[in-house]
Order: sequence, then structure tokens, then C-alpha cells
Amino acid sequence: MKDRIKIVEGDITKQDVDAIVNAANTSLLGGGGVDGAIHRAAGPELLEETRKIGGCPTGEARVSKGYRLPAKWVIHTVGPVWGGGNRNEEGLLANCYRNSLKEAERLGVKTIAFPSISTGVYRFPLERATEIALKETKKFLEKNKTMETVVFVCFGQEATKVYKEALGRIF
Repeated sequence: MKDRIKIVEGDITKQDVDAIVNAANTSLLGGGGVDGAIHRAAGPELLEETRKIGGCPTGEARVSKGYRLPAKWVIHTVGPVWGGGNRNEEGLLANCYRNSLKEAERLGVKTIAFPSISTGVYRFPLERATEIALKETKKFLEKNKTMETVVFVCFGQEATKVYKEALGRIF
């Protein structure tokens, strides 16, 4: 199962996968970080479609086309803002991964790429977020045999190192 997980440092908008996951805000109308990069790379059609979707609550996921991205689909999920860990942030983050993978399965996606959800401006501690991401992915892959590859696209060497170390512990 570990061979179905890849950890890479790079740009999620360049990943040659069926779907990428967007760490979106609740409006789904673009923003900074990963969200802004995905909207810029996909082109204005993405914003047009996400306006029609009408937003997304924290922990849930919504789907749009990928437009100018290599990926056919964008699965938008809204991670929690870290507030110290007393507001169900861990449960909400786990739901982001669960719901994104559920949408991927519904779409028949074989390859998917995730960013590190909530660890940027939402300040979720990287190590905790990484554990949640990999544990939820492991649970999913144990049941789903059709998903071929889950890629975690890390921004920077530190995140890449944290993900690779956690992968060794969890898988």
C-alpha cells in the first residue's frame, strides 16, 4: 500500500493526475496560497464555475472541472483555521481528507494530488496535519483498491521532510 503514496516537493498545479485538491476558503472564489495558484493556473472558467457552486463549509468538499490544469478535476475542500486545538480542528481536517477522497472515488479518479491542507495561513501545526492526512489516506486505501496513486505535494523542504518521516511511521 505504501507504494500507492508519493511525497513530492513542487507545484500542485503542475501535477499530472486525474484530480487535485484545493485548500480553498468557504467562498470557493479564490484566495492566497494554493487556492490562488490553482485559480490562476486553471483560468477564469474555474471562478465562473465556483461562483455557481455557492461555497463550501469547513470539512466538506465540492468538485469542479480543472479547465487549463493538467488535472481533469479540482476537489475543493475547506480546512479549519487552527485556534489551539479546542474547536474540533483535528476532526474537521480529517473530514477534509475523507470527503475529498470520497468525491474522488465517486468521480472514478485513479490518481489524486493533495496539498498540505490548513498548514499555511490557517496555521494548523504541520506535524499534526501530516499525521491526519496520512492516516486518513491509509484508511481509505485499505478499502479502496481502484485508487492507484495519492500524491502529497509539499511546499518547501521542511514540509517534504515531515511528510516523508510520517510516511515511514504510518505505513
